[in-house]
Amino acid sequence: MSDAPGYVRPVTTLTEAVAALADLGDEGAALAGGTWVMRTAQRDGQQGPSGSTPDMRRYVALKRIPELSGYVVTDEKINVGALLTHAELAGIDGGPAYGCIRDAARKSAFPQVRNVATIGGNIAATGFAESDLIPALLAAQARVELADPSGTATVPLEEYLPERARHPYGELITRIHVPAPGGRSSAFERLTVRAAGEYPIVNVAVSVDLAGGVVTSARIAVGSVEPVARLCPDAAAQLVGHRAGDAAAATAAGEAAVGELNARESLDSPGWYRLAVLPSLLRRAVARIPAMP
Repeated sequence: MSDAPGYVRPVTTLTEAVAALADLGDEGAALAGGTWVMRTAQRDGQQGPSGSTPDMRRYVALKRIPELSGYVVTDEKINVGALLTHAELAGIDGGPAYGCIRDAARKSAFPQVRNVATIGGNIAATGFAESDLIPALLAAQARVELADPSGTATVPLEEYLPERARHPYGELITRIHVPAPGGRSSAFERLTVRAAGEYPIVNVAVSVDLAGGVVTSARIAVGSVEPVARLCPDAAAQLVGHRAGDAAAATAAGEAAVGELNARESLDSPGWYRLAVLPSLLRRAVARIPAMP
């Protein structure tokens, strides 16, 4: 199947891709934008499940598979292919419910990265705490469509994330489904070491359902604080019953979020600082949510 170590002839159908990955096992990996693959390949001592290092892996190129491309926007849902880049995601007019995803894609990393990094690769990448798309997708209630040699399935993103490293060989993310019901609005904010670009110290996404300008349900997701972005239900509950953008409710939500999280330590930021800036970042996100009728 492979022409040389590290390379697999590009496939043109989803069936071929999942079969090739299943056949390669832990020596195989999918290749689309390549930004995470290239980054992890440069880490000294990084090993695969069986002790294989990245330069020993064989990559299945996905760019020629039409099922993984394109997007569809309807009144109730946005459906995007796993190969869409951050730049392409930022250009989709998906309405207020999609706002947090659009802003996360637009602000993520650098233009060079946004032009090639894909949404599927972002979701599948383990060990990447700083993803901007993950918290936005969590807040937006996204579902992940998966394909493997046995068939297809669609699961909530929050169920997929903790299990992604243990999913079967041959499994691929094919599409992402984002609900967009009327009355839903969302916002995204991030804080970086520099004024623009870079990876975030903290990012936060907020999605709310509104009736008469009052929040009837809410989802808050925080990224880059813990090793994997997560929903903060206690924080979200503080917004329910209040008007969109309510400052006191946003303050209460920020305090609750701090209590729900165990901040990680890293070279770019100590854990205590991540938690210290989280409440103000969340207040900014809540303040940006428009009071829809």
